[in-house]
Amino acid sequence: MSDALAPLPTEAQLRFGWMRDPRLGKIVAALTAHDASAVRFVGGCVRDSLLGAAPKDIDLATTLTPDRVIDALHAAGLAAAPTGIDHGTVTAIADHFPVEVTSLRADVTTDGRRATVAYTTDWSTDARRRDFTINALYVTPDLQLFDPAGGVGDLANRRVRFIGAAEERIREDYLRILRFFRFSARFARAFDIDGLAACTAMRAGIKRLSAERVGDELFKILTLSDAARAVEAMHGASILAEIWPAAPAIETLRRLKELTPEAPPALGLAALWGADGEGVDAHLRASNADGRRRRRAVECASSVAPDLSEQAIRALIYRYGADGFRDALLLARARSMQDFARHEEVAVTFRPPALPFSGHDVLAAGAPEGPRVAAVLASAEARWIAEDFPPSSRAKAILAEEIARAISTG
Repeated sequence: MSDALAPLPTEAQLRFGWMRDPRLGKIVAALTAHDASAVRFVGGCVRDSLLGAAPKDIDLATTLTPDRVIDALHAAGLAAAPTGIDHGTVTAIADHFPVEVTSLRADVTTDGRRATVAYTTDWSTDARRRDFTINALYVTPDLQLFDPAGGVGDLANRRVRFIGAAEERIREDYLRILRFFRFSARFARAFDIDGLAACTAMRAGIKRLSAERVGDELFKILTLSDAARAVEAMHGASILAEIWPAAPAIETLRRLKELTPEAPPALGLAALWGADGEGVDAHLRASNADGRRRRRAVECASSVAPDLSEQAIRALIYRYGADGFRDALLLARARSMQDFARHEEVAVTFRPPALPFSGHDVLAAGAPEGPRVAAVLASAEARWIAEDFPPSSRAKAILAEEIARAISTG
């Protein structure tokens, strides 16, 4: 690895205008107060800027240890949050602007899930413990580039390559298997042969990871507009089966992303495994909202057919909500690529009415308390839906008939 710094080309410097943010300037000034070479920007903010994209997050690497980072920030009147202190990361905050600051590290021991680290002041040592060459790019505050692993060349050639021996990088953290597919689908023309072979050979290590980490990484993959390419390669390498055993509907996922590139991960799961994915959200520790969205889309999509009557469409919209029906319609289109224009028209114009009666109405009519109240409501609601949501007078008549039936049958 080269230890040399090189000035960024003038055209590349223009992409780093975000460095002029005064809040960021305060943080850099605090950390370089006693050593001008103590910090460098690193990782995604450098990579994305070199590609001409706006970085989502700003990360700093530093030769200062975490306690010295905190002391330096406090001395400058800035806030410091020990958000990842066990891993050497402190979040610096200037005027409500957060920046993660991580001390240079070297892995001492690792079990494939987490590493024991020692702090270092050697930039090349820190680079060697990172995953891919394109993520081991550093830029100094005065726009000097440090590229110890050849990441700039790999960016230009649209290649995602492990630093050093792929097997060693994966053995340090098996999550890098999934990260390889995510970054390759995002940045590479093709999957690096050596990296793909190493991920395939070491795929069983995924089982050693926590469900939360696996789920979070898979969701990041499914967020990509080119998610199907990553998933297809994972399936071909028998890696997807390490996450969920059911056969994936990759073409459905591909069409989903063609129809709506920003389709969320919950719908990606619904497209990928459909009914065979029952339980996958819990298995991957997805949020309750994402789990409900996946299940609702799969269930509703099973009832969506091109020849549905408008009344049946309105019934589905009422049952699953306008958002749920739209999700299901998108899933149905991805599965069949048939014409659902009429369904979309109804979804735009129909506003599901509120149920015009309640359990209080049932009790007020003399029905006894207990489980029969819910049963009366359910049967009355079913009839009201079947009659295509008639007005209040008819709804009351339906409820009265159901109450009378319940009372007469004891």
